[in-house]
Amino acid sequence: MRELRVPAEVLRSLCVFIFDLDGTLIDSKLDLARAVNATRAQFALPPLPHEQIYSYVGHGAEILIRRSLGEETAEEVVESALQFFLTYYRAHMLDTTVPYPGVPEGLAALAGNDRILTVLTNKPVRFSTDILKGLGLAHYFHRIYGGNSFPRKKPDPMGVEIILQEVAATPQQTLVVGDSEIDVATGRNAGTWTCGVTYGLGSHRLADSPPDLLVDSLIELAAFVCPVYPR
Repeated sequence: MRELRVPAEVLRSLCVFIFDLDGTLIDSKLDLARAVNATRAQFALPPLPHEQIYSYVGHGAEILIRRSLGEETAEEVVESALQFFLTYYRAHMLDTTVPYPGVPEGLAALAGNDRILTVLTNKPVRFSTDILKGLGLAHYFHRIYGGNSFPRKKPDPMGVEIILQEVAATPQQTLVVGDSEIDVATGRNAGTWTCGVTYGLGSHRLADSPPDLLVDSLIELAAFVCPVYPR
């Protein structure tokens, strides 16, 4: 049995859940990789291995493109490439992207009993909202916030702090759920509880940044939080 760093009674009293998007709710890696390599092709660059691109995901579109082109790339080229990437990705962001197994069922279970579900991602908010709408998941969330919703991105706690102000909740009532060390650091910086998922893009890095709870699916998370939900 996995070590639980959050008491069971606390899990059952949580009322705010703040989810990461890519690697946590949705498997978007192939669409992202294809968009990055389409961008590189536009600038006469050869494609990168998908696994290399996946390692760049999590810090927002600008850093994804900057790393994909190389840190030495001129600023004006990065800006032009970013605009191409955003246009291309918007047209193809639902080509292969799907919810991870157990996400719809887990969200449905967690959404009851006055719990507030939100999304806080470093992906642009327009893309995030449209993807969740396209996958039929947007209605579960009180708010969807992206990397351009606030002056500072995760792991800065600003987004979490603003969400908690909006819903009048405390960090102790809140669980940040994500697949990477970025999400764990975000929760730690905001003073919330943290939950990692084992299946996402950054989940292999959680061993160095262990969350309070680690689950294989949102169904498993729902079983911890909802006493009547079967585990």
